[in-house]
Amino acid sequence: MKKLQIRIGHLSTAYHTNFILMADNSLAESMNREVIWKLYGTGPSMIQAFRENELDIGYMGLPPAIIGISNGLPLKCVAGGHVEGTIMIAKKNYKTILDLDNDFYKLFKQFENKSVGVPSEGSIHDVILKSLMEEYCKEIRVKIQNYTQAEFIALDMKNNKLEAGVGTPSLAIFASTLVKSKIIVPSNYFWADNPSYGIFFTEKLIKENPELVFEFLKYHKKSSYLLRENPSRAAEIISKTFSILSKEYVESVLKISPKYCIALSEGYINATMKFVELLYKLGYINQLIGVDDIFNLKFVQEIHPEMPHY
Repeated sequence: MKKLQIRIGHLSTAYHTNFILMADNSLAESMNREVIWKLYGTGPSMIQAFRENELDIGYMGLPPAIIGISNGLPLKCVAGGHVEGTIMIAKKNYKTILDLDNDFYKLFKQFENKSVGVPSEGSIHDVILKSLMEEYCKEIRVKIQNYTQAEFIALDMKNNKLEAGVGTPSLAIFASTLVKSKIIVPSNYFWADNPSYGIFFTEKLIKENPELVFEFLKYHKKSSYLLRENPSRAAEIISKTFSILSKEYVESVLKISPKYCIALSEGYINATMKFVELLYKLGYINQLIGVDDIFNLKFVQEIHPEMPHY
């Protein structure tokens, strides 16, 4: 008899645990399912796949999920994965936030009448960038250009279509292989504890097969521990799974913001609710939603009872 399938959406972000789990055949055995991994360019594209009933589980940023949930998509975040995963890069001739006395106005002033790339509208990076622009420099004209894949930001920097980009640590390392670039805003200079991704399950799967949530989170926790405690070994596994990346490349990515854990900490949840407020203010959602609309905490509290490792 053919096994039932479980379909898991993921991004190309090197530090997500999916690239470790994809190398572990025991996950499928433990869940007694055929595991189908599906790659997406952005979180918003994954939300569309959930709408079309193409996914059961997804690795994605909180803002796209909040937008989907606010529009009636029956999803719940059951675990975290990483916090503070947004950085800003620019060509070498630009000054960093440290050079400019931590002043975002001065930072963005450098890009007046120039273009800055960021992933899709509604992505975590897009929301953070636009909220900072709104807060610090309404009168500065900076062209924000959205991309369906973060890698295209680096390519357009190389082709002189962009001067800077906002995205994940992976973007920083990839861009540095194409153009003389540097990180001008490190991850810890954006919001503290902002969640860079979570694990989302459909409410149908949670209700009908809660044991699958527990099983998946056991493997997610084990992989998160490996990322945190043995990044060299984690990078080796990831580079074999995601074969276009070398071990050295992955290790460089893992070092930029090494805050890996599956807990849904108080800081993680509070930062998520800040996203809700911003998404409402920016017009991405037309109603405010609450913690219980976004999260189901019972699974991770049982699997990860210890203090968060963020």
